[in-house]
Amino acid sequence: MESLENIRKISKDPYSYAVNLKQAAGKPLVGNFCSYTPEELIHAAGGIPFRLFGTKQDISKADAHLQAYCCSLVRGGLEDALRGNLNFLSGTVFPHTCDSIQRLSDIWRLNAGFDFHIDVVLPVKLDTESARSYMIDVLNSFKSDLEIALNVSISDDDLWQSIRLYNRLRQLLAEIYELRSKDPDVLSAQDLYHVTKASMVAERGEFCDLLTSLSAALAKKVKDPSASTGKRIVLSGGICNHPDIYQSLSESGAEVIWDDLCTGTRYFEGQIEETGDPISAIADRYMSRVVCPAKHLTVTARGESLVRTVKAQHASGVIFMFLKFCDPHAFDYPYLKTFLDEAGIPNILLEVEEQLPSDAQLKTRFEAFVDMI
Repeated sequence: MESLENIRKISKDPYSYAVNLKQAAGKPLVGNFCSYTPEELIHAAGGIPFRLFGTKQDISKADAHLQAYCCSLVRGGLEDALRGNLNFLSGTVFPHTCDSIQRLSDIWRLNAGFDFHIDVVLPVKLDTESARSYMIDVLNSFKSDLEIALNVSISDDDLWQSIRLYNRLRQLLAEIYELRSKDPDVLSAQDLYHVTKASMVAERGEFCDLLTSLSAALAKKVKDPSASTGKRIVLSGGICNHPDIYQSLSESGAEVIWDDLCTGTRYFEGQIEETGDPISAIADRYMSRVVCPAKHLTVTARGESLVRTVKAQHASGVIFMFLKFCDPHAFDYPYLKTFLDEAGIPNILLEVEEQLPSDAQLKTRFEAFVDMI
């Protein structure tokens, strides 16, 4: 499929894609590290949101600014900035999430050298009316900051066009996830990874056209799901920048048919109502979407959501995949594990850095888990 091949190219070399995109489109690319980045506003301002995933190079320059126990996403992102690998960016947006990202924001502002830098301090508690009012105020402030940084005026019409585009993007991603859940043979888990990763860096309008073509092609391929023999697995954690993990799992007899990842379903979960005030509509999605460990809805919200997901997708187990030194996910893990154990859902924890363990080590762990379930 030509659409899938184009998506793979974007995912495998996003920086080259970004350089070519900036030359062709002439639009500012705006870096970010978090699924709580208000991308609709960046798009409405004429920018292209660009998700940062860390680096594939050795980390050395960043170590002069960050402790070794910061996660590889934080250290790797700064490494690429200091090496000049991100010079295609016009600026960077930092929603405040974990302590490491908040400190990275300060270091980035002083050392990365981009044209603009915007902090977006969204509320942590999302279960009160005052939190919603604060969320709306922060988004309005972010709108003003973008208008100054990019020398534009963002109208309500601009926002509604962006909201409609992003709703389409989220709907298409959800459709492709659902098609693969019905029949895992229709698309490899590695290719699903490429689809999701590319959706966070590509020009969204053109990418929606690619997804539309891909979804239509996949729908024609779906067959009886009972033919699939792999154990159905849900992957849970923060970011995943390791396509090899999906291959190792597949070779071990497991198929990742769904996920609870910041770089997965949490990116596209939930639609924005296309009525009323556009800023309030965007805020309402952030208030109601499935939360990550950096936000609080209820004490049991994440555990209940994960169990519901496993049951809805008829999965056999959960693999927690955390970046080493990711404190928010580590803090959440004991209670999430308790929820799964009480529901009788097998689960294991895998901590990874930018460099994965050997294929043999991974397969041994995965095969043992598959045998257990």
